[in-house]
Amino acid sequence: MGKPLIYEILEKPASSSVIGICSLIWFFIQKRNTGYSDVGLSYEAAMEGGQYWRIMTSAFSHVSLVHLVFNMSALWSLGVVEQLGQIGLGVEYYLHYTLVLVVLSGLLVIGFYHMMIQKFKVEYFRRVTAVGYSCVVFGWMTILATKQPSSKLNLFGVLSLPISFAPFESLIFTSIMVPQASFIGHLSGIIVGYSIAWGLIHGMNNYWAITLFGWLVLVFVLSLKRTGSMELRFIEIEPVSDPSLPSVGVIASRNGRTLLMDVLPRRGVADIV
Repeated sequence: MGKPLIYEILEKPASSSVIGICSLIWFFIQKRNTGYSDVGLSYEAAMEGGQYWRIMTSAFSHVSLVHLVFNMSALWSLGVVEQLGQIGLGVEYYLHYTLVLVVLSGLLVIGFYHMMIQKFKVEYFRRVTAVGYSCVVFGWMTILATKQPSSKLNLFGVLSLPISFAPFESLIFTSIMVPQASFIGHLSGIIVGYSIAWGLIHGMNNYWAITLFGWLVLVFVLSLKRTGSMELRFIEIEPVSDPSLPSVGVIASRNGRTLLMDVLPRRGVADIV
């Protein structure tokens, strides 16, 4: 018999926490009947609408139950990284580079969309919406395949894949199980994963992780505020004169100053990749 579940959770605290967070967000999305366009990452929303907070919300959000189960099953298996402190991995390494994978894979997805739109004039990628933890999962598959090629990746408790081929085998498997799965998103995770595993991205420690996290929180909150997605009375945004941008006005009230913002209308529901 295997170990009791509680012991495995204690051995994989970071992975277990992420699985819990993603599952709770999925439940909240189902409860609120939220769609891909509300939480996902698209070029139009992020780069043209200034909704940079989507880089974070898209990574931890799943709308499809199949998508959630696949990603969380793979992530549970990849939690072995937390137990490999003897080869330079471990819990701290896992936390530090999960943060890097979330940010850089999201930025790389936007970079690919930008190239397809601006260089190849493929307007389809302007509104394509990426959602899910797949970028990070594929990044960790790639890191583990490089650092510990003898490991196995277990999916759903029934399918076992050699980790050395897992990123590309999983890409095919995901494409079959979830036809709308994002090739660009998965590829971005693999690229960032190899960059970390080969030492092209290195030097993360507690100081840099906390600093990066702090900047992410700041950008997240300010972009939410600026796009009108969240009301934060203690943050003020200066009005702009360009008529093509959202206009901001301040009026007096008994309790202080009230911020009024005129936001550009939404342009419909985006597609998911």
